[in-house]
Amino acid sequence: MDNTKWANLDKPYDLRERLFLFACVIVRVGQFLHTRGPVAAALSQQVLRSGTSAGANYEEADDGSSPRDSLAKKRIVLRELKETNFRLRVLRREQLLTPAQDPVIVESAELVKIVATIVKNAKSKAEGG
Repeated sequence: MDNTKWANLDKPYDLRERLFLFACVIVRVGQFLHTRGPVAAALSQQVLRSGTSAGANYEEADDGSSPRDSLAKKRIVLRELKETNFRLRVLRREQLLTPAQDPVIVESAELVKIVATIVKNAKSKAEGG
């Protein structure tokens, strides 16, 4: 399988764009999982939901009515990314994903770290620190 289908080679600096590209890859993962049996198909629904929700919630976070509202939405993004990363790792461990999809798992882990840092910094700023 061609790894370029699963890797986000340019990893844009703009987090909105990176989350958008991640959501697109998650859609491809969901399509792939539907070829891997009933358990994979069931889990694909959860991966699709959380993996695409992260980007949508990040888009909303910029339009928060207050810094507190924006922080709350960014926390939701972090939760969705963590859930996606967890499910991808389970699918990989159970060999429902193949080594070809490892770049997706790596990208989800990187996004968790990036958003966790954003949340931490926003929380510090909101608390006056």
